[in-house]
Amino acid sequence: MIEELQDYLAKEFDIHFSDPRLLAEAFTQASYVNEHPNQNLKFYERIEFLGDAVLELIVSEYIYKRYPELPQGRLTRLRAAMVCEDSFSKFAKECHFDQYIRLGHGEELAGARQRPGLLCDIFESFVGALYLDQGRPAVEKFVQRVIFPKLDMGWFDHAVDAKTSLQEFLQRDGDVLIEYHLLEESGTENNPAFHVDVAADGQVIADGQGSSKKQAEMQAAQRALKKLRAKK
Repeated sequence: MIEELQDYLAKEFDIHFSDPRLLAEAFTQASYVNEHPNQNLKFYERIEFLGDAVLELIVSEYIYKRYPELPQGRLTRLRAAMVCEDSFSKFAKECHFDQYIRLGHGEELAGARQRPGLLCDIFESFVGALYLDQGRPAVEKFVQRVIFPKLDMGWFDHAVDAKTSLQEFLQRDGDVLIEYHLLEESGTENNPAFHVDVAADGQVIADGQGSSKKQAEMQAAQRALKKLRAKK
């Protein structure tokens, strides 16, 4: 299985481990070690510990530079959305890492291969093994392919407001003038209604409505993001 994993990593990610023992350790659960006591095997928990720290640092540095306008609190929420069990388990599945985990028979029968907690651990342990084998540049290259594009895909919009996400999407390649225009204010004092649009360099992208101007702008930004991502 580890040889198959090496072939897969080489073909899919151009990753070639110098020390396959690190890779084997990263994809081995304790239950497998317990069932093979004579093979002097190691399981992933120590490497996972390292991978978790490496991922948090690299993600923290990336979003710090990418979102210069975000205060510390929002950066913390964004990092928490990216560096968590739910996200890492999805990344592991997307990378097909679930197919290469070495499990004990009982854990296999119990469906552990699809358990989010285990998938998260394996993703972190793989990164830890890659860091030990090839250093930070190799991890950054892997993360830039697997994690960072998800920002533009909207995976973490719930952690950063839609207006900020739209700004980052539009300004990836340079400055773009983004403007929100109030088109109409209606309703009553107790039930107001606002209608706005959002434009980039003078070109209207989408509109939005809400019971406050801020709410209407957020809806316009969400609609604009959806429309722009559909064109990619």
